[in-house]
Amino acid sequence: MKKKICVLTATRAEYGLLKPVILKLMADPNFDVRVVVTGAHLSPEFGLTYKEIGQDGIPIDEKIEILLSGDTPIAISKSMGLALLGFADYFARQNPNLLMVLGDRYETLAVCCAAMNQRIPIVHLYGGEITEGAVDECIRHAITKLSYLHFTSTEQYRNRVIQLGEQPDRVFCVGAIGIENILQEELLSKSELEVALNFKLDKPYAMVTFHPVTLKDNNSAEQFKAVLDVCKKHKEMKFVFSKANADANGRIINQMLDAYVKENENSIAFASLGMVRYLSTVKYSAMVMGNSSSGLVEAPSLRVPTINIGDRQKGRLQADSIINCKPLSNEIEKAIALALTDKAQNRARNTINPYGDGNTSEKIVAKVKEFSLSGKIDLKKKFYDCEVR
Repeated sequence: MKKKICVLTATRAEYGLLKPVILKLMADPNFDVRVVVTGAHLSPEFGLTYKEIGQDGIPIDEKIEILLSGDTPIAISKSMGLALLGFADYFARQNPNLLMVLGDRYETLAVCCAAMNQRIPIVHLYGGEITEGAVDECIRHAITKLSYLHFTSTEQYRNRVIQLGEQPDRVFCVGAIGIENILQEELLSKSELEVALNFKLDKPYAMVTFHPVTLKDNNSAEQFKAVLDVCKKHKEMKFVFSKANADANGRIINQMLDAYVKENENSIAFASLGMVRYLSTVKYSAMVMGNSSSGLVEAPSLRVPTINIGDRQKGRLQADSIINCKPLSNEIEKAIALALTDKAQNRARNTINPYGDGNTSEKIVAKVKEFSLSGKIDLKKKFYDCEVR
């Protein structure tokens, strides 16, 4: 019998990374793939990005609404509660053999709790990473302990998952899918990109994504104001913004951004660019700016400098094309000046990305197939004690 595997997606970025894995699973006759959509995907405010999934020829098994209109900590907790309720019902009806999740978001944790209670083995992509400036840090490690199979982007992260007590023979270093997408997807030419964005790229430009700093009290707006203040000074450049995600205080950032682009013709903002438009925009940019993981994971493979602002990604492995700066106007200004230098541009063109060189989805599917078809999965996990140093 086919193994029924449920794949969870709640955001635009997460789906872009899961897409090649989903397509390979669908092509394998051993799997019955059920893609379940929730979270920001279903929100008009965040671009109704679930539509991209259908456009890619991937059927959606069910849409489960959980997102509230607020983005306070209380609203986030209530959304988690709705996710737990909605997915408890879904898992009881469908009883999948496996659940596959990616990343470290709050709704993912709630869904994994529902799967745990239903005795559904969880396949987790990208544990072991460190992001000291975001609540994602503790969520990611919690999902690791709820999961059975683990796929990490680097060997260092694999070792960290093992350090959390997971058996080494269930933890696999496969590299980052984002790099596979860069190598495999047909990106747009610059002229095609201008049409797709409806925006002339006739000056050097930055691709900017700034998410809330979820472990700081109410200073996301202050930090983003520093970013916008610097952008406003650079009339000789253009700026393509991708809006913040559905984290606490994300709407504040997006409201600030909407007001900013109305007053500055050299800027444009999108609720969602989609994977191809996003990677194409990065490819021709002078730099990537902000605090998104994509600036650290994908941008180096596109040979573009990244200005990593603040502590949100603190602790994550970095290529030498990354320029770190504090979320202060004068520090961001210095970082932009540095990124535009020939030295920084040449360094980016010759950088080595620590997150692998592609072929990731094939490795993931092969291991999922091996475990799910061989009867190897035993939810009575033994804690792996690392040798005491």
